[in-house]
Amino acid sequence: MTFSTRLQELIGEESISGFARRVDLSEGLIRKYLKGSEPSLAKANQIAIRANCSLEWLATGCGYLYRKAEVVDMEAYCLAHKFVTGESLSHDKQNQQRQIIAGYQYLRAHKKADGYLDETSMANFLQRQPSAITPNE
Repeated sequence: MTFSTRLQELIGEESISGFARRVDLSEGLIRKYLKGSEPSLAKANQIAIRANCSLEWLATGCGYLYRKAEVVDMEAYCLAHKFVTGESLSHDKQNQQRQIIAGYQYLRAHKKADGYLDETSMANFLQRQPSAITPNE
């Protein structure tokens, strides 16, 4: 998979001009990258930070598409849940809660300037996630 392909996947259904504004680069430069040009490390890092994307994935295709902030630390969550509710979570409930938290984090990170929350994009993100993520990932 090329940088151009990964960038297109990151942009998704968002307009190129909207994405360019979000990452604070010119639309022309984004179009240049989509046509196959490779960005400098500084520009790739800028895209990754502002699009809440893993630089490793954007540059190489390896690792997670989204930064680790969207990977839920279930050990910490289960401890907080037990403290607040006085109850432990079953394995099935842990997976459900992980999905809810990851979806919430995704929506917050990708909320449009006008407040639009892209449910379809979130669903695609959640479908790409492994069914269970260990606490140390």
